Amino acid sequence: MVDATWGTGEPPRDVLSLSGSSAFDASHPPRADLIADCVHCGFCLTTCPTYTLWGNEADSPRGRIYLMNQGLTGEPLSDSMVSHFDKCLGCMSCVTACPSGVQYDKLIEDTRAQVERRFERRPADRALRAAIFALFPYPRRLRLLRGPLAAYQKTGLQRLVTRSGLLPPLLSTLNSLAPRLRRVPPPPRRVAARGTRRAVVGMLTGCVQGAFFPEVNSATVRILAAEGCDVVIPPGQGCCGALSVHNGRRLEAASFARRLIDTFSRFEWDYFVVNAAGCGSSLKEYGSLLADDPAYAERAAAFSAKVRDLSELLDELGPVAPRHPLPMTVAYHDACHLGHAQGVRTQPRALLRGIPELTLREIADPELCCGSAGIWNILNPEPAAELGDRKAANILATGAALLVTANPGCMMQVAAALERQGASLAMAHTAQVLDASIRNLGPSSLSR
Repeated sequence: MVDATWGTGEPPRDVLSLSGSSAFDASHPPRADLIADCVHCGFCLTTCPTYTLWGNEADSPRGRIYLMNQGLTGEPLSDSMVSHFDKCLGCMSCVTACPSGVQYDKLIEDTRAQVERRFERRPADRALRAAIFALFPYPRRLRLLRGPLAAYQKTGLQRLVTRSGLLPPLLSTLNSLAPRLRRVPPPPRRVAARGTRRAVVGMLTGCVQGAFFPEVNSATVRILAAEGCDVVIPPGQGCCGALSVHNGRRLEAASFARRLIDTFSRFEWDYFVVNAAGCGSSLKEYGSLLADDPAYAERAAAFSAKVRDLSELLDELGPVAPRHPLPMTVAYHDACHLGHAQGVRTQPRALLRGIPELTLREIADPELCCGSAGIWNILNPEPAAELGDRKAANILATGAALLVTANPGCMMQVAAALERQGASLAMAHTAQVLDASIRNLGPSSLSR
């Protein structure tokens, strides 16, 4: 039995050494009973992005589960084994497709935590990951990039660099993903409901969302207030830990989770609202992340029980604010961590269909990831671009005038793919579309 008191720090060395040279130690390895649930039927294959790209069994969910089983039975972590785990996007499309209910999400998360703790990466890979995690989970550091990025875009330097075609794949990817910035005032600490108060909600401002898509947060606040919610937005709330936990950095993620729980524990609220799919997926798993921490386990589980995606909460409460017509055709893209990981598909579509004169169109192969997957497109720029191009082509085939989704990473990834194809298409978060309808702003407000 593993000592449950190490939840606030590194596992004890005796725990880490229990399995000798085998792939996994005794601290939360991928569970044998969950591995045994996989009957290798192959239903996951056509929905797996990496298997679709390469047709390699080891780069499919059932292939990776086979490798996990090898690790449990004594095989060491080899470069080859780790490369197949690393290539997984973590999109969870296989979880949706699996008829046996295999909990691949738990398996890959536990496996990645083992890899990060036990495998020695090459220096260049370590340096890149260190740089990523020194920047992206820190909202203040991201905000410092706004000024230089705005100047880079306004001077035309970004266009010149893009046209030169001289950048290596990694820098080319970072250059193409940079979003167009808008100057939006930060939201106040508390916003009162309009009309009768129906709920009090805490709201996550996020890292990338808050720094590069502040207009989405502003729209979210306005919608919640219009639908009768007091909105609590404490400053300095920090990262939720999603990026860290999805990449095996469990201790780091747990630290972020504790801080967020502490920050919001100073306030009373009925729901915790999230408008970024990846963040919402992780927030709903705080009970599992902090289960070994006796000081936070119960608090984390109670916190997670109140987490709602914005579309979930609006659907649950039901509309009270009048919707005005938006005569336009939109395509809705399921962010993987909203559709697959959280199972939230019908709610955003119902909200969009509730807008008068708006026509909703579906995208072909909706189960396949766009290639963003947190930082996967930075670590794997070339296959990510191939997935992005495939998604962009399917989106354009709908003939829609606007793409709607619920994740900042998806927005940046699809925008980059559209630009590579020489296409132009307006994009908006679900919150922005609802906000435009409630405020009667018309389609032009979403095409800027």
